[in-house]
Amino acid sequence: MKHSSFTSAVRGLATAGLLCGAVTLFAADACCEAAKPYVGRWALTLPGGGAGWLGVEPQAGGALKGSILWGGGSVVPAAETKVENGALVVVRKHNRKKDGKDVTFIETLTAKRDGDTLVLTTRTVNDEGKEVGKADFSGKKIPDLPPRPDLSKLAFGAPVRLLNGNDLAGWKVMNEKAPNCWSMADGMLSNRVKGPDGKNRHGTNIRTVAEFEDFNLKTEVRVPKGGNSGIYLRGIYEVQVAETHGRNVDSHNMGALYSRITPAVAAERPAGEWQTLDITLVDRHLTVILNGTPIIDNQPVLGCTGGAMTSDEFKPGPIYLQGDHTDVDYRNMVVTPIKK
Repeated sequence: MKHSSFTSAVRGLATAGLLCGAVTLFAADACCEAAKPYVGRWALTLPGGGAGWLGVEPQAGGALKGSILWGGGSVVPAAETKVENGALVVVRKHNRKKDGKDVTFIETLTAKRDGDTLVLTTRTVNDEGKEVGKADFSGKKIPDLPPRPDLSKLAFGAPVRLLNGNDLAGWKVMNEKAPNCWSMADGMLSNRVKGPDGKNRHGTNIRTVAEFEDFNLKTEVRVPKGGNSGIYLRGIYEVQVAETHGRNVDSHNMGALYSRITPAVAAERPAGEWQTLDITLVDRHLTVILNGTPIIDNQPVLGCTGGAMTSDEFKPGPIYLQGDHTDVDYRNMVVTPIKK
């Protein structure tokens, strides 16, 4: 090839490369613009009224990353998140039992923004591609988090003792159809799941009649080997109560904000020992001190956790305790409201 021809070819390739780059950047910018209305965190009211959550984050090159909480369980990554024809499309995959085998179901959520709300439709197909479910539901934009609060400047109201030591006054069950395995005696609130027939029962959760806004909660808790309970703050955010002594830190361990905030260090005691929890919730920021060791230090809370009573983070709510898993004991439970 002659020099002039070679130079022309190089220039042509360079121009083509620049054009391709420009087209790619234009497409990415267009994608970003289309996605802007959906970026952020959304409080979902699921079909049937359950609490859910959706997070949408921009990624390099105009891609989107989605995270979703669907009722119970953990916040998990979405299989796919994109904007298509002006609508947000989120795909979640989950397994169900079919003829004794795990079968993957694919659920596609389609959302259109209307002001600060999302109008959503969910459509589920089974492993054969057959539609097996369709429903409409809604979402609401979660406002940006406020600045990290200065805990040294908090003002507190009068402390409220939640356990009178004698009976369940001030508490009520959350599912009247489930066995009530809770009792109060000798200053201790206990959940005992084993029934008269010796079999474990799937008992009810229990909640305070009183509702609270921001507060400090102090309590002692004891879990057996393999024990699992939880303390829901305002009925929305679960601080995990579980027997996890000796495990590596994880967002499902004792003192974690379930599936959302992993403890900085492991501070659990062995099964059967009393443990202390000192929890402060203020301005959607959480601090947890377990057995005298800070494990969550004034960290932002991005949304509700699995099993929440509601996805609305701005309503007063109760303290609720999980009783549908295993035995657990609580004592010396005191809430001190934070004055605003």
